[in-house]
Amino acid sequence: MVADPRWAPLPPATKAHAIAERVLAARDGSRWLFGAHARWYRLDKVDGRWHLSAPPLNPGFRAATRPMPPGVVIPPELIPAGADFAADRGSTLAFVGPDVPRHITDRVREVLAVHRKVHRPDFPLTEPRFRAVFASDVLSTVAAVWGTIMWCAYAPAFDGNEVLLSMFGEFLARPLPGDDWVRWLPMGSLDALASLYAERMRAGAHEAGLRLAQAMADTAAVLRADARFRPRADALLAMVEPLLAQPWLDQHALDGDAVRRAWLSRCPPTLAWATLSELSLGEHFRHRLYDLAESLAYTAPRGFEPRLVAVALLAADLHELFAAAEPQRGADAVTTIYAWIDDELRQALYLALTDESYPLRACWPRSGELPAALVPPDRDTAAALLGAAYATGLAWCALTGTPSPERGFAVSSAVTRCLIHQRDDPPVEPGPASGWGLHPPLTPPHAGAPGLDRP
Repeated sequence: MVADPRWAPLPPATKAHAIAERVLAARDGSRWLFGAHARWYRLDKVDGRWHLSAPPLNPGFRAATRPMPPGVVIPPELIPAGADFAADRGSTLAFVGPDVPRHITDRVREVLAVHRKVHRPDFPLTEPRFRAVFASDVLSTVAAVWGTIMWCAYAPAFDGNEVLLSMFGEFLARPLPGDDWVRWLPMGSLDALASLYAERMRAGAHEAGLRLAQAMADTAAVLRADARFRPRADALLAMVEPLLAQPWLDQHALDGDAVRRAWLSRCPPTLAWATLSELSLGEHFRHRLYDLAESLAYTAPRGFEPRLVAVALLAADLHELFAAAEPQRGADAVTTIYAWIDDELRQALYLALTDESYPLRACWPRSGELPAALVPPDRDTAAALLGAAYATGLAWCALTGTPSPERGFAVSSAVTRCLIHQRDDPPVEPGPASGWGLHPPLTPPHAGAPGLDRP
């Protein structure tokens, strides 16, 4: 219906009515809606809001849903525009197991070689976020290539031997976070990239500013051949390529955050979802948690409900990072997360963190490994789970203002053990993994939720 060319010009009220007619009522009283971004939403029984939420996969649960009578109010932001249904979601695979293809790394090396051959005084590296990574004499063109890779990556967890990283070895000021096997890198920053360009333009070095934009565009054009980079690479190209044809385009927006906002304004509707981390950290977190639930679909035939397993794994990471040393900070982080998930997932998260007998705690890693029932069936499934789990971890860290752990999250580290046989390096033994001052959610435990009756 939404993909039909006749959908876009319909009046908003007509679209809202058409979507409202397709709301589903489940046997447990929950309400479900397939809407914006071609994803599902669940009506929260407590706050009355629709929350982005991966749908249950339990066949009996799904078969028992029925269309609701008309009359449900659909918020405008949940009504699909049409373009969002055509969006390319790329891939959630991490860069461990499936390497970046050689034809891409070779071309990135060529881009790097071209853009490091510039007049050094014209390209000082003044952006603090890049100065924390690179030696003081490194050119800003090198940082532009690196920053593009990091921003375009869905989940920047890389094999320790990844060629895409090793080609920057001579420029680094210190070892990258992680270990010899996996580099656990932070989420890339569009603001840092825009700052490289804006600083040169403000200094009157317009040619240097455009050269930095060219380095970003050249790198993104190469990266888009890999689905793990493609959505954000396409978005970055849409933002910076116009500058190369119209150098005056951002002259009005060189102060503060204005350049980043100007770039985002040029992102087309089909790619806008790829920039959610720049627009709303909460929405970005919701989508990454949705990805995590989708990556766990292989657990449904094993008797699990993937959406609840995803929250159990989220709880495992929160517990590992905060419980021993900073329980109050952990409680504050969880309170922030509560606002971005529906009442059922909120309750599951609370119980997983506070009740040692809660069945879904059986999903937590033990001694650095996933429980046997959660082990992915093949390499690509494991890499997809690793990417989604790591991206979810980075997303909630950004949302709550928590620094991401340099040696990875508990779940991500455990998933990498499923990929050990894909490389020659020996496995890294993870460290060991409680008081939570959490306020319970406002609803009682939902005993009938699918997946809660068995681990």
